[in-house]
Amino acid sequence: MTDQSSSAPTALTVTTTTDSREKAEALARGAVEARLAACAQVSGPVTSVYHWRSAVETAEEWQVVLKTTGGRYAALEAHLLAAHDYETPEVLATAVVGGSAAYLEWLETEVGTA
Repeated sequence: MTDQSSSAPTALTVTTTTDSREKAEALARGAVEARLAACAQVSGPVTSVYHWRSAVETAEEWQVVLKTTGGRYAALEAHLLAAHDYETPEVLATAVVGGSAAYLEWLETEVGTA
């Protein structure tokens, strides 16, 4: 694993969830086809426990983890919010603090810098 230098792209993982595998795959495919994410993994089902409208809810969901750059984050977030059917979807970005140089270069090439 190599640390990203100031000249390396700022890589992010962006996570969202939805209530079916088909919807998760559609979110993943749409973001990759639009070149807003270089790749995405769909996993699940996962059990989510959360507060919603003054109650504790439990739901089966599918998680989507997308890989992008800081320069493409705003467009990816807008895409996910527009494509998602939840009223308040999870869209969380986490900075990647290191990674293989070849992978990070590939990621930058696939999504560009906007």
